[in-house]
Amino acid sequence: MSTKLTIAFYSTYGLNRAVAETAEAAARAAGAEVRLRRVPETAPQEVIDGQEAWKAEQERQAGIEIATAADMEWANAYLLIAPTRFGSVASQMRAFIDTLGGLWFEGKLADKAASAMTSAQNQNGGQESTLVSLYTTFMHWGSVIVVPGYTDPVVFETGGNPYGFSHSAGAELGEKDKAHIRHQAVRLVEMGGRLAA
Repeated sequence: MSTKLTIAFYSTYGLNRAVAETAEAAARAAGAEVRLRRVPETAPQEVIDGQEAWKAEQERQAGIEIATAADMEWANAYLLIAPTRFGSVASQMRAFIDTLGGLWFEGKLADKAASAMTSAQNQNGGQESTLVSLYTTFMHWGSVIVVPGYTDPVVFETGGNPYGFSHSAGAELGEKDKAHIRHQAVRLVEMGGRLAA
């Protein structure tokens, strides 16, 4: 059975969208069926309209479908990607997670491979705590958490975060960053396929 991966992301200014698109390409190249989805925006539109960069990114994402519970039920692997806000995941991602209670109650999120990626203003801005908080959610779901660990030298070359890829907001993704994203995405696809077999 092939891996069916839902990548659900939230991105205010574009970094996490770029991370998600890099992961999507790697997962497809590894043979997975992939649904790339953005979680719904919860900020008031007038606030977004008041910040040109945020508004422009919203317009860039307009062609990407909104994530739904059906996308999570369809998948046998998940990759959640969102920025850090005050040491935890952005409220937009948390709001999406909170819509999945029905699937959780029916056991439809269990026994599936799951991983996460994030960003923050700086390396010590809560990236690891954000990933751990997402993994705590996965534990409640009964998912099988897949992290990069130190299974590839690129993890050391991009800051040494074994919990999942993380990046500083505002910085461009370099080739080593993209290699780390690809490694984690392919590892998730491989583990998802094993669980689904």
